[in-house]
Amino acid sequence: MDKKELKKKLTPIQYEVTQKNGTERPGTGEYDLFFEEGIYVDIVSGEPLFSSKDKYDAGCGWPSFTRPIQKRVIKEKRDRSFFMERTEVRSREADSHLGHVFTDGPSEEGGLRYCINSAALRFVPKEKLAEEGYEAYVAEFE
Repeated sequence: MDKKELKKKLTPIQYEVTQKNGTERPGTGEYDLFFEEGIYVDIVSGEPLFSSKDKYDAGCGWPSFTRPIQKRVIKEKRDRSFFMERTEVRSREADSHLGHVFTDGPSEEGGLRYCINSAALRFVPKEKLAEEGYEAYVAEFE
């Protein structure tokens, strides 16, 4: 999908985050304090990215996950913007900017915190997984 089509499909904040490496303000994203069962997919491609089973409240103002739904669905990149050294997280299929991964997550879950912008995600509730083409993930919630 070209940039012109994406601008029509996405809201301004979704476009800013996914295509221009933007960040939503902390505490403003719809999935920060949202804990229903289901999966989170890339707002651009629909690629499955994270499961609600791996989501937790890190208190940082963005949705946080201990791991991606499958390691291969994301790619990591060194990010030296804003005078910081961080690891950016992007979706593999659409190359959408998602957020960053940090090493201050729960140690019992591997110690990673995937800090992800709500604007980069679309939530698919467990009841709609099969209906929306994500039947491979239904068993995870049974």
